Amino acid sequence: MSIHLSILLIILGCAIVTFIPRILPFIVIRNIQPPKIVIKWLSYIPICIFTALIVESFIIEDGSFLSIDWRVLAAIIPTLLIALWTKSLSITVIAGIACMATVRVLF
Repeated sequence: MSIHLSILLIILGCAIVTFIPRILPFIVIRNIQPPKIVIKWLSYIPICIFTALIVESFIIEDGSFLSIDWRVLAAIIPTLLIALWTKSLSITVIAGIACMATVRVLF
């Protein structure tokens, strides 16, 4: 199977457009100190919101039953361990993307 140059350029363009808003803010904010008002505002965001977002991603509804999407959970666990180990948001995001991509390829 051959790939045309235009298709390759479209794929690369989509990758760049996806990369910029997801990774670039983490790289930029890493080197600057946000104002104290921003830090104070962020401190009011409870951990339950983040937990709800994560739990919502791996609990699925099968008719009237709830079940666990083991593929997503298999990507969340190593990402969580990497987050606890590195304490770096950008490394955690990259690791999470890599874990989910690996899980999708393998399963």
